Amino acid sequence: MATPEHREFDVVLFGATGFVGRLTAAYLAEHAPPGVRIALAGRDQLRLEALRRQLPRGARDWEIVIADSSEPPSLAAMSARARVIATTVGPYATHGVPLVEACALVGTHYCDLTGEVLFVRDSADSWHDIAQESGAKIVHACGFDSIPSDLGVLVTANKVAADGEGALTRTVLSVRSLKGGLSGGTIDSMRQQTIIARTEPGAQKVLDDPYALSPDRAAEPPAPKPEAPRTDLVGRVTSVMTAARKSLPVQRDPRTGRWTGPFIMASFNTRIVRRSNALMGWRYGRAFTYREVMDFGDSPKAPILATGMTAGLLGLVAGMSYATSRSMLDRVLPKPGDGPSEERRAAGRFLMLITTRSTTGADYATTVGADYDPGYDGTAVMLGEAALALAMDDDLPDAAGVLTPATALGMPLVERLRSRGFTFDCDRGTAAS
Repeated sequence: MATPEHREFDVVLFGATGFVGRLTAAYLAEHAPPGVRIALAGRDQLRLEALRRQLPRGARDWEIVIADSSEPPSLAAMSARARVIATTVGPYATHGVPLVEACALVGTHYCDLTGEVLFVRDSADSWHDIAQESGAKIVHACGFDSIPSDLGVLVTANKVAADGEGALTRTVLSVRSLKGGLSGGTIDSMRQQTIIARTEPGAQKVLDDPYALSPDRAAEPPAPKPEAPRTDLVGRVTSVMTAARKSLPVQRDPRTGRWTGPFIMASFNTRIVRRSNALMGWRYGRAFTYREVMDFGDSPKAPILATGMTAGLLGLVAGMSYATSRSMLDRVLPKPGDGPSEERRAAGRFLMLITTRSTTGADYATTVGADYDPGYDGTAVMLGEAALALAMDDDLPDAAGVLTPATALGMPLVERLRSRGFTFDCDRGTAAS
């Protein structure tokens, strides 16, 4: 078997015919440097060939690789041919582990779009040590989950350290603007994770633990004590709603007058950022805390909007938790492979503000944003650039194992994204919210 630097392909895009897979293929066809050897992979030869014909002329000679997530030998063969596998095939809890295994065993770098806590925990428990030995970087969460959060905090910590102002303390990411939809794949991942949480012992405990993805759980703050389980239907629904209300607060900042509510991706993003801190030896500081909120502004309608968003998320959480209500939601929610039109995606954007106070008392604010639909075109850019950074040895952090964007790709990926119109700007002197 060839060593990674002598593999046949630099990047193999697995799941290329899915909605985000097609966007990523188009992005790579447009922006990959000349000489980068790319292949399109999936289980349907005809669909892959049709996709290739639709790509710009420079991609017409890309090879096609047939692999199926339900056939581990095909994943092993694909991984052995590539330096990097970028995968859009989810839900990752049901389709992702065999590919992580294949890459970890042969030293192939890997990046995905997962937003699933249970999958990342399983991946780290099973394959972190083996990937370290083989030199593979297994990089989860390389899309809107969780690159803006993870790299934004990294940029902030780097600025604080460069200024000689110590480490981070209370840190908050506020979503100031967000235009774009949830993909069918994201909805399906949420669906599968709720099913696992209801059927597998111990899964809910992991989901309830804010430090569930830490590589050294014993060194983190104690886990919350679980409530006694309810067995009757009314009691189970009440328990779900109570837990959701605790994690989805609506608040008004008395200093700024701004209202904040829940951010749907916070439960995953915050755990990825905390894993980064631990993987880097708590470089952000042992006093570092982190949360994410949706900022609704200070207008008279802001509390109404925040409350409405919270009610909607409460309903989604409760509805996804039970088979009957889940089947009803399935009729109206986006399906895997669905996505908005090009015109709707072109109007997408996101803007986030990360505020913190350092251990010396200095205040910082980091702006993170881009004029891309976050879940579609923006995610295609993020995944595509993550794959290229892994393939092209961009002076990346010296780490292997089951990693995060900040620990595997770090500032080289920040610079790549800046060159594509992303903002990662940290300024001193703005009070933390």
